[in-house]
Formats: sequence, structure tokens, C-alpha cells
Amino acid sequence: MDLEKHGRHEPPPPAGQGCVYAVVRIPVRILAVVVVLPVRVVWDLLVLGARAVYRRALRPAGDAVARAGAWLHRYLLAPAGHALAWLARGAGLVLKWAVLAVVYWPWAGLWRYVLAPAGGALWRWVLVPLGQGLALLGRGTAAALSWLAKALFVWPWAALWRYLLVPAGAALYRHLLRPAGHGLVWAALAVVRYLLKPAGAGVVWTVGAVVRYLLKPTGAAVVWTVGAVCRYLLVPPVRGAAWLVGGLYRYVLAPAGRALVWFLPRVLAALFVWPWAALWRYVLVPAATGVHRYLLAPLGHGAARLARGLYRHVLTPLGRFITSTWRLAGRVSRALGRGLVRLWRGCVARPAAWVYRQVATPAGHLVREVWRTSRGTARAVWRTSRTAAGEAWHTARAAVRDARAGVRQALFGTPPREPVRSRARTLGSTKAAGNTPAPEISLSKQQG
Repeated sequence: MDLEKHGRHEPPPPAGQGCVYAVVRIPVRILAVVVVLPVRVVWDLLVLGARAVYRRALRPAGDAVARAGAWLHRYLLAPAGHALAWLARGAGLVLKWAVLAVVYWPWAGLWRYVLAPAGGALWRWVLVPLGQGLALLGRGTAAALSWLAKALFVWPWAALWRYLLVPAGAALYRHLLRPAGHGLVWAALAVVRYLLKPAGAGVVWTVGAVVRYLLKPTGAAVVWTVGAVCRYLLVPPVRGAAWLVGGLYRYVLAPAGRALVWFLPRVLAALFVWPWAALWRYVLVPAATGVHRYLLAPLGHGAARLARGLYRHVLTPLGRFITSTWRLAGRVSRALGRGLVRLWRGCVARPAAWVYRQVATPAGHLVREVWRTSRGTARAVWRTSRTAAGEAWHTARAAVRDARAGVRQALFGTPPREPVRSRARTLGSTKAAGNTPAPEISLSKQQG
């Protein structure tokens, strides 16, 4: 079958592949019919068998297990769990009340009805008055000790200070110390004005004269001498040494340093950098470039072309052929399955259905009607015979009862009565054990 007939349009093969399709198409179809078709048929049969097993066995078994689990949970586990929970709650409640009755309530009652009232009464009528008495006694004792301490340590010294030391000190200051102080101040002022001030003025003039006429000329001479020594003895050698050091640095050390700075990096570069740079630039880079350009790149392009050609001209057609073969085998397997289904329906299912509808169903209806009629007839005959037998039984029973009553009356002369067994059997009702009601009038009244 072509794919275009089923609405599947595939891109046409390239121009160079027409011959390949023409050469490979017939062998591929033969291979599909001979090899792939049985595999696909076996696969479809396995799929159908697996679906049938799932629908007819696994899913009903799973539903049955689920129903059994639900029933077990609903009627066994849940009631057992509820019973255990109720039992646990009851046990917990009993344990709670037991703990309360054994541990909590005795101590709570002891605290509430014994210790708390006793403690309140003890606090109100014993401890509070005792504390108030002790506080009053403490305040009285503190007041007495305070008055005693003041009488012993404060009031004597206060009276001594107020009435003895203060007046004596005031009189001493007023009549002795203040006049003595005024005299000492006048004497000190007189000494300063007439003795120390002229002596200080003389000392100041003497020191000024020594500084102006002795120390200042001496200091100037020392300063000129030190300046002359520094200018004409120390400065020229220092300047010469500085000029010599500057010339040595400018014309010897600086050129030597510049030469070292210029020469040393080049020497180090010539020893450690230039060989590796030349090796990298003139050996490794050209070699790597040549290897990449003339070896790796052609190999990569060749491998890429080979891979593209293999994928385009071998793998793609092979994949398409395999896909087409699998689809063709699927269509053939589907057609074969449909043919088998139609054959089954034509040879087995439809004749069986016709036999069921045209033969078995009328025969069953006939048998059902015959059975229903015979069953109704037999039921009517049974009811009639049972009614007749019951009436005959009750008639014979009544005759026997009348004969027994007559014999009893003839022998004993007592009025006949209903036996106790009949009353016990009827349980006090007005009907006997049969369908006929018992007579409400006694035999003596009936005969009389």
C-alpha cells in the first residue's frame, strides 16, 4: 500500500535516490511480509491477550481486593478501631478519675478545707496581732534608744559647742586674733614697702646691668665666633662633599643604573623569554596551523561529509524503509485480524445467534409456558386436595369428639366439657387448632 492513499504525504526522494528506492522497494516489501508481518501479528496478539487479561482477570481481581479491603475496613477494622478508641477513652477516663481521686482530690481537700482555713485563722488571729505588737515594741525601743543616744552623745557636745566653745571663740577672735591680724598685716606691708621693694629694685637693676653690659656682649661674641666657624670652616667642606656626591651620582651612578635598567631586562629576555617566544612563534604555531589546516581540517571535513552522506543516503532511507515496513505490517496484521473477526462472526457468532433467537428462544418460551401452566394446575389440585383432606379431618375429629362426649355422659352422667388439651392447644382463643372455630356454647347447652 502506498502512503499517499491514506493521506500521508512524504517529501519525494532526491534525484539520486530514485534508483535506490526502485531497487530496494520490492525486497523490502518481501522482507516485510515474510519477517516483519509475523512479528507484528505476534505483537498484536500479545497486546490483545494482555488487554483481555487486564479486563477479565486483573481489574476484577483488583476490584474484588478493593471491595474486600473496603468491607474489611468498614465492618472489621473500623469497628475494632472505634472499640479500641472507646476502650482507650474509657481507660483514660477511669485512670483520670483514679488519679484525681488518689492524688489530687485528697491534697486539694486538705489544702482547701484544712490548711487554708487554719493558715488564714493563724495569720489573722495570731501572726498579725503578734506582728503588730512586735512592731509597736520595736518602735518604742527605737525611740528610747534614740533618746538615750542623743542624751549621751549629742546633747552634751551640742551644749558644749553652743554655750562654751562658740562664745569663747567669738571673744578670742574679736579681742585677740583680729587685732593681732591687723598688726601683722601692717607690719608685712611696712616690710614690703620700705625693705623688700627697694631691695627688689636694686636686684633688678643689677641683673639688667649684668645682662646688658656683660652677658649680651659675651653672647654676641660667641654667636659671631660660631657663625664664622660654621661659614668659613664647616660649610665649605660640607659643600664640597655634597658637590662631590652629587657629581658621583649624576655622572657615575645614574648612568650606570640606567645602563643596568636598559641592559638587564634585555639580557633576561634574551635568556628566558626570546627562546620560548621564538619557539612558540616560529615552531609551535606554524606546526599547529599546518597540522590543523592540512590534516585535522581535511579529516574533519571528510568525516563530516562521510557522516552526512551515511545519514542522508543510508540511515535516512533505511529508517524510512523500516517505518514503512512496520506500518505495512501493521495494516496487513489489522486486515488479517479483521478478516478473522469477520470469519468468526460469519461462521460461529451469527449462526449461534440465529439458533438462539430462532430455536432456543421459542423452545424456552414454550417450556416456560408449559411449566407455568403445569405448575398452576398442580398448585390448584394441591390446594383442592389439601382443603378436602382438611375438611374430612375436621369432620372425623368432630364425630370422634361427639362419640367420646356421649360415652362419657352415658357412663358418668356428667355434662361433657371441652378437654384441657384443646384449650391449651388453642391458647385461650375461640378457634381450635384447625380452620373451623371452636363452639362458643358448651355441649350441655347444645344438647339441652
